Amino acid sequence: MCIRCNDPTHTAVETNQGRRSLLFRGFGLAGAATLGNSLVSATSADAAPAKKADLGSSKARAWAATSPTSSFSQIEIKRRAVGPNDVQMQVLYSGICHSDIHMARSEWAPVTYPIVPGHEIIGRVTAVGANVTKFRVGDIGGVGCMVNSCGTCVECLNDREHACLNGMTLTYNAPDKESGGVTYGGYSSSVVVTEKFVIRIPPGVNLAGMAPVLCAGITTFSPLQHWKASRGQKVGVIGFGGLGHMAVKLAVAKGADVTVFTTTPSKRENALKMGAKAAVLWEERNSLREMGASFDLLIAAVPQAFEIQPFMNLLKTDATLVNVGTLESISGYNAMLNNTARRNLSGSMIGGIAETQQVVDFCSARNITADVELIRPDQINEAFSRVVNKDVKFRFVIDMAAA
Repeated sequence: MCIRCNDPTHTAVETNQGRRSLLFRGFGLAGAATLGNSLVSATSADAAPAKKADLGSSKARAWAATSPTSSFSQIEIKRRAVGPNDVQMQVLYSGICHSDIHMARSEWAPVTYPIVPGHEIIGRVTAVGANVTKFRVGDIGGVGCMVNSCGTCVECLNDREHACLNGMTLTYNAPDKESGGVTYGGYSSSVVVTEKFVIRIPPGVNLAGMAPVLCAGITTFSPLQHWKASRGQKVGVIGFGGLGHMAVKLAVAKGADVTVFTTTPSKRENALKMGAKAAVLWEERNSLREMGASFDLLIAAVPQAFEIQPFMNLLKTDATLVNVGTLESISGYNAMLNNTARRNLSGSMIGGIAETQQVVDFCSARNITADVELIRPDQINEAFSRVVNKDVKFRFVIDMAAA
C-alpha cells in the first residue's frame, strides 16, 4: 500500500532523496539533442544504470466517439513528445462530466471527430521534463478542464487562466497549440500536459473520488469563494447531480445552512446525509413560495435550461443566483421583480489553476470527495445513458486499470 496515495498497486519512493539517488533506485535520466534537455522516466531495474528514454511522441489507447450518434469505441491516438516543461502521466481515473455528453453529441458547438472526452483526470507521473520542479516520477497528479493558456494577458497574470483573453486550451476537442490538431482528454491510457496545468494531489486521498473535484469541485467552489459563503448564511443548491452534490459538500464544509432543490425524490435522503438542512422538490411550489426572499446565495447546477424566476424569488435583496450548469439561454427572467429587490443573476465557469489547487487541498484537509461509481471503459456508453436519465449517485469515474 502506498503511504502517499493509498493506491495498493503503487509503492512510493521516499521523498527525502535527491534526484541523483533516485536514479539509482529505478529512475532514469535521459537526454535528447533535439530538445537540449533531459527527462526523468521509470526504468525496470533498481540498480540499472541510467537509460535514455524515448523522447519522441508516444501512442495511447483512447475511447472516442466518431460522430454525434456513435457509440464509444477504442482507438489509438498519438501523444506529443515530453518537452522540458511537460509532465507525462499514466491515467488512473477519469470522471464523466455531463459536459462530456453535450460535447460528444455536438449539442453545444461543432465538434472535431473523433472526440476523446475527459477533464477530471487523476494519473501517476511516468516522465517529467528537465525544467519540471513540482513532480517527479511516481507522484500523483491531476488535470482538470484546461491544459494551456497564453500566460501573458491580465487574466492569466491574475491566476484566472480559464478567462484567458487569448483563449484557454480545453483539455479535449480544442486546437492544440503545442502539437497541432486537437486535444484529447482523459478517456485514454496516458496524457502529456505542461507542468503548470497539472494539479498536485495530496497523499492519502481517495483517488477515484478526487477526480471529479477537478471539474465539479472547482466549478462549485469558485462561486462559493467569490460570493464568500460562510457560517450562518443560507445557501441553496439547485440541481443535485455531479455538480450539485459537490456544491452541497463544499457549502456545508464552509458552515452554511444548505437547502437542496431537486427533481428526484430518491435523492432527498442523500442530500440530508451530506449535511443539507432541507431538500425540496421543484414541483412543491408552495414550499418555494414559503421560502421567498430568504437565501443569501443560490448555486444553479442544472445542466439544461430551466425556468429561473421561481428561484430568483428566493433571494434576499442584493443576493445572487450563480449559474454554473447550463450554457443554454435561461428563460423566464422577470426584470421588474428582480430589479425591485436588486437580485443578481450571475454565472461562473471552473476556476484558475491556483484556485483548483486550493479546492483540492481544501477537500483533502476535510476528507471531502465526490460520491462515485467506478466503471470500465467499455461501460462508457451505458454510463452516458444513465447520466441523462439521472440514474447515478453522483458521478461515474472510469477506472482505466480495468481496460
